[in-house]
Amino acid sequence: MTDVAAPIEIRDFADPRLDDFRDLSSADRRPDRSGGPALVIAEGVPVVQRLLASPYQVRAVLGVSSRIEVLGTELRDVAAPVYVASAEVMAQAVGFHLNRGVLASADRLPALPVETLIGSAKRIAVLEGVNDHENLGSIFRNAAAFGLDAVLLAPGCADPLYRRAVRVSMGHVLAVPFTELAAPSPSPPSSQMSASPRFARWPRAIAELRAAGFAVLAMTPGPGALVLGDLDPAQHPRTAVLVGAEGPGLSQEALDAADLRVRIPIRAGVDSINVATAAAIAFAYLAPAVSPTSSD
Repeated sequence: MTDVAAPIEIRDFADPRLDDFRDLSSADRRPDRSGGPALVIAEGVPVVQRLLASPYQVRAVLGVSSRIEVLGTELRDVAAPVYVASAEVMAQAVGFHLNRGVLASADRLPALPVETLIGSAKRIAVLEGVNDHENLGSIFRNAAAFGLDAVLLAPGCADPLYRRAVRVSMGHVLAVPFTELAAPSPSPPSSQMSASPRFARWPRAIAELRAAGFAVLAMTPGPGALVLGDLDPAQHPRTAVLVGAEGPGLSQEALDAADLRVRIPIRAGVDSINVATAAAIAFAYLAPAVSPTSSD
């Protein structure tokens, strides 16, 4: 073992030191559920690396020896315990065979007020009802790729820090600032993130984004929407890309509150494209020049 100072070997899957990672496949006991401990769980070497480089406080790392070796340099300065176990012990603790061979846990961060996130932002995404974790994770990955400053989550969105969303985002959800917008009723947010009390409830929050200087662009395949390519990004120095759930899309209230309805032209016979794909196209079109880097 190189670089890592004395990783701790775990031989018993029932060892309480593995509790952060226990029963990840059990719906009522998952430690990454917002209703439970609500930990952040990173899975796989690239995602764990991004967690280690993020502001999130790491609690523990667990992996097979080969993956701990790969992470050696990054783990040198980690104050949290690093556990090494066999694939069989990990599978028994986690509840399934983990092909990626390494996990890390972290505490969630307090939610930032919406005003803090948008204060100096130029381009943001606003998601309404995006309740699929894979779509949500993909949108965050796209937001990171095209340099968005923040993501605002309107009611009905899935938890972006759920393990699957973190994994699909390739860990980029840990780098893109986000927070929840208040629900239209006084009920508490669905996760441990706290919606800003100073920002209007959804969808009235759209009016506040417009008042802050954002052009709110509602993505929709509906008739009468402006073709994305006909939009001049230079005329909108601050933009908020508004996307809805796969299938139903944006609510009528959100569409009505936006500045513009924007569509991506597609071939006849195809009614729509995946929401994460549509968001990526819009993010890329509105992005300033991005320096090319190697892809994941």
